[in-house]
Amino acid sequence: MGETDITQLWVYLSTKPLTGLTITLVAYSIGFWLYQKTNRNPVCNPVVIAIALIALLLESTGTPYATYFEGAQFVHFLLGPATVALAVPLFRQMETLKRALPVIIFGVLFGSLVASVSTVVLAWALGASPETLASLAPKSVTTPVAMGIADEIGGVPALTAVCVIATGIVGATLGPMVMNLARLKDWRARGFAMGVAAHGIGTARAFQVNETAGAFSGLAMGLNTLATALTLPFLWHWFFG
Repeated sequence: MGETDITQLWVYLSTKPLTGLTITLVAYSIGFWLYQKTNRNPVCNPVVIAIALIALLLESTGTPYATYFEGAQFVHFLLGPATVALAVPLFRQMETLKRALPVIIFGVLFGSLVASVSTVVLAWALGASPETLASLAPKSVTTPVAMGIADEIGGVPALTAVCVIATGIVGATLGPMVMNLARLKDWRARGFAMGVAAHGIGTARAFQVNETAGAFSGLAMGLNTLATALTLPFLWHWFFG
């Protein structure tokens, strides 16, 4: 089969919805295989590897993202059920959650505030525009909510989406290392920190390590999303008009 035939075959396949789905699953499978082969080294995060492989494929073949997403949207749809399924491990940890409720509430409010303020202050010090600051502020909550918040406070939702994904990848990759250096051994605290700082990607990483950590990470992700959605627009308009 010549190069022209391969090109024509790809053009044909790229228009089929199942191609995007297959590419997504294969890319993640390769990433997860490498992750397992490196003894679950957080640097070899399967999400990072999958994103890099898919981006390289789309760029090298000139395939529009919209064409790819026609098939990948099936995986995107499963984000909803997967998020709801987090209620199962949370239910198993219900007694622990009840005992730690005051600490959880304080941790979420403080973590949400620090995540936004630290990012905005650092970006402001580096000379970022007001529009960029508004795009960065909600970067620690899940993508759909973060984009909505950014749009409300004058940011660029597309930029926010990129920042959210980058935050999750960095958090999932470096978070365990930082907590090991800090000698943080309680799985509840480790999971909670991952959920507040790295939302869904961090939660997926937490579940891979320990179910208790995953449960607390899922709880933190949900509560942080709620706290940020309720407080950030109000505080932003109060301070910046």
